[in-house]
Amino acid sequence: MKEKLPPPARGPVDHDVRDQIVEAAAEHFSRYGYEKTTVSDLAKAIGFSKAYIYKFFDSKQAIGEVICSNTLRKILTTITESMEGSPTSAERFRRMFKSAIGASVQLFFQDRKLYDIAAAAAGENWNSVAHYDAQLKQTIFELLQEGRASGEFERKTPIDETVNAIYFVMKPYLNPLLLQHNLDRAEDAGVMILNLILRSLAP
Repeated sequence: MKEKLPPPARGPVDHDVRDQIVEAAAEHFSRYGYEKTTVSDLAKAIGFSKAYIYKFFDSKQAIGEVICSNTLRKILTTITESMEGSPTSAERFRRMFKSAIGASVQLFFQDRKLYDIAAAAAGENWNSVAHYDAQLKQTIFELLQEGRASGEFERKTPIDETVNAIYFVMKPYLNPLLLQHNLDRAEDAGVMILNLILRSLAP
């Protein structure tokens, strides 16, 4: 099969082709699943040669990483936007916690086509997932710093210990491999856990 496009010059055209491959891959994954799809399958579906796809991505995971990164970036944006205009650190924390869980439920389970990729990413700890976890922990750290500075949160517990504890409590409702087992009670359990965390943070 002839390629639809000749090998492009390095520059903006490369970016367009990469986007085209990612878009086509996301569509193919949504129909057949990430795990069951090979680079050869993608090449046939897109109309490019396998070698041509490898000019832009060195593996199927590299393509999945882009799709996963885009998805997790949307969640981080949702979390950040949810905290805007909050009058107190406690309220900012409440909004962060609820929006993080809510966005995960919506993107990973209402949009089922992303689940296979998200599950693979979480199971293999892709760079996109590691980056997301680091960003989330940084957000928690900054909220704790703000709350401690304003006197809303206690200061005795080492802040790194508190950040990790909160992250581990949230993880069953963020990680797609774990969330599938907690989906039915995610909303109610999230509220109870959130209230318990905020009480533990009180000075």
